[in-house]
Amino acid sequence: MNALVRTVLVVAATFAAALTADSLQASVTIGGTRVVYPLDQREVTVRLENDSKNPSLVQVWMDDGNADSKPGEAKVPFVITPPIFRMDPRKTQMLRVIFSGDATLPQDRESVYWLNVLDIPPKAEQKADTNTLQFAYRTRIKVFVRPPKLPGNPEEAPHQLEWKLVHAPQGKGQALAVSNPTPYFVSFSEIDVVSGSQTYRNEAGGMVPPRGTAVITVPNMDAVPGSATVRYTAISDYGGALTGDAPVHQ
Repeated sequence: MNALVRTVLVVAATFAAALTADSLQASVTIGGTRVVYPLDQREVTVRLENDSKNPSLVQVWMDDGNADSKPGEAKVPFVITPPIFRMDPRKTQMLRVIFSGDATLPQDRESVYWLNVLDIPPKAEQKADTNTLQFAYRTRIKVFVRPPKLPGNPEEAPHQLEWKLVHAPQGKGQALAVSNPTPYFVSFSEIDVVSGSQTYRNEAGGMVPPRGTAVITVPNMDAVPGSATVRYTAISDYGGALTGDAPVHQ
């Protein structure tokens, strides 16, 4: 599962005569690919920036894992201010994310939620005899809620995982079952399984929950011997790369 997900939403549209690459770029960006919320802090701030020469209307909300939920639908124990606002060109805006205390979260492991930022650009001026498309852009990143005094170090968590070959949940071939004994979520941007001269690559990444197990599919992987090794790139709190390798068990 990627660290950051962007969705393009059609706001108003007619059939487009032409569509340039610039029309598919969000102007409002988030300062980071994830948010870590220490549960002993009253709030955390998230920085947004409007990189374009045009203003945008921005709406923000959080969800509990359902990417299809709309503002106000998901029951999450957080308040974000401001929830909707105008961003002028080349300006920044600080979001305040506040834990409301309306839910009892586990104290022995992290929890995860998602922050959504919807960027609605102004309606383009339409010239005569032309057709245009109007888009809104949603960026969605993870928010890791971290209780105080968790044992260990989140940057060491990827090296403590246990990897095992299992039957693929759908179709033929094999997949990876990864067990996480730590209290931290571990996210990957890339996972390779190396067996002799053969490398099987998963570029979609994935995430394994704390004190839990996840099954990660690897395309075209079949009949891998027990001497295989997994090489991974995990993602740190700051979006950096944490690389490592580990044996794969049968």
